[in-house]
Amino acid sequence: MKILLLEDERMLSDAIAEYLMALGHRILVCYDGTDALKQITSESFDLLILDINVPGIDGLDLLEQLHVLKIRPPAIYISALVDIEGISRAYDLGCFDYLKKPFHLKELSLRIDKVMQSCTIPRSHTRLSKSYAYDASISTLLCDNVTQHLSKRQLQIIDLLSRNRGRVVDFDQFRTYIWDDEYVDNATIRAEVSRLKKSLKEDFIQNIRALGYMIDIPRSR
Repeated sequence: MKILLLEDERMLSDAIAEYLMALGHRILVCYDGTDALKQITSESFDLLILDINVPGIDGLDLLEQLHVLKIRPPAIYISALVDIEGISRAYDLGCFDYLKKPFHLKELSLRIDKVMQSCTIPRSHTRLSKSYAYDASISTLLCDNVTQHLSKRQLQIIDLLSRNRGRVVDFDQFRTYIWDDEYVDNATIRAEVSRLKKSLKEDFIQNIRALGYMIDIPRSR
């Protein structure tokens, strides 16, 4: 997984990053919330590991700002905070888990495994909804592990949205990626997405009014 770690205690952040990289994860470490927000809005992450009391934007406000921006990767909080209101707010913001400091690194890896099980199916697949997954390696959309046949353009739409899962894809990105920068108006893009949605058994493509479309990251129940 590609993970952003927000932790301002250098020794702890180094220990976590080293441990998770040894497990095969890719880690980007941030030491303050403002830098973390900049990184998350400029590239995609599969998971956020967030301390709460950090310089700049705190970990709770960071997740709140990301939700306003329609960027919703799963998050695990790591904090010494024991105040029940703060912990409740973390869960209200949709965090997957809350790990109280100090903790064993193995425990963190178990929590990450739980996120991976909730958000992914086979490693080569990207989960899009309860039933749907997309295999980018062979450009195939699967519904309950059965191939759903789509047109080339519809598969391109699925590919674009799945690669940006958890963030809004605007109309200019559709024009660049699917129409090779050929100008098509927004109504044409909407019509193409609408045809795709009608062919699906689950409505997992969200229309973000006046902005574009997105596929949210499925959350654990």
